[in-house]
Amino acid sequence: MKRLGFYMPIALFAGIVVYLAIGLTLDPNKLPSMLIDKPVPEFVLPAIEGFDQGLSSSDLKGKVSLVNIWGSWCVACIIEHPLLMELAKNNTITIYGIDWKDPPGAGAAWLLKEGNPYTLIGDDADGRVAIDFGVTGAPETFIADKDGRIRYKYIGPITPEVWNEIILPIVEELQR
Repeated sequence: MKRLGFYMPIALFAGIVVYLAIGLTLDPNKLPSMLIDKPVPEFVLPAIEGFDQGLSSSDLKGKVSLVNIWGSWCVACIIEHPLLMELAKNNTITIYGIDWKDPPGAGAAWLLKEGNPYTLIGDDADGRVAIDFGVTGAPETFIADKDGRIRYKYIGPITPEVWNEIILPIVEELQR
């Protein structure tokens, strides 16, 4: 009985170490989404301050597109922004933006400074649409097919490597 009392903390510690070691091998950008292969959640968002048109779920039908959830307060969004600008400049894919939890005018000011890669932008000031998408943080990007169904979710900034190795092959397959 005394041996059990001696070995129990060691076994518990070893179990915790194994559990944490497994956790370190997981990629946080690959969190599953319940929306994969399901229609984009129904929404209608107003335009951000200074823009004429907002964004709705019906805008996402008819072509393969990216839905990028971002905010002017998001440091990681700055990392992916040059790539989004390049994709928009080259007409690689239609990019829609959802400005998440920004104060009035902040998103428009940020885009004026950094450039605007978005075809349409919706203002999700209260975060309700982001909740419907299952967003856990910004940036998050969704690939929507021609029928308005979500086919992929990427968490974190899109880098050229992520674009070329993960997202572009999916987009090309959906565009066929």
